[in-house]
Amino acid sequence: QVQLVESGGGLVQTGGSLRLSCALSGRTFSSYFMSWFRQAPGKEREFVSLIPSNGGSTYYTDSVKGRFTVSRDNAKDTIYLQMNSLKPEDTAVYYCAAKSGLRYSVDAGAYDYWGQGTQVTVSS
Repeated sequence: QVQLVESGGGLVQTGGSLRLSCALSGRTFSSYFMSWFRQAPGKEREFVSLIPSNGGSTYYTDSVKGRFTVSRDNAKDTIYLQMNSLKPEDTAVYYCAAKSGLRYSVDAGAYDYWGQGTQVTVSS
């Protein structure tokens, strides 16, 4: 069974940093994409960052460019989201997601597997 487990969320002050981790297990597909999404109360789930399985080009939504960095550890089937210069508007539940295949997507509905989410709260 495919599982995604996020960790690393917490409470941080404006300007601080957090590092999220997402461990993928039970994978049977070889080509896939893993992404980070986030959802704040009363808002639609939004795309944050994407990384391909082959270590190719990463992608970020405009609001986090220059502050967040996505990376992967192939040996562990784990991706990370390093979040620096955090702002109150970054407060949300952050979800790790995966989709198989060769076509990327920034739409939540395209993803096959989801983690349980980890809360990130940035105080003002």
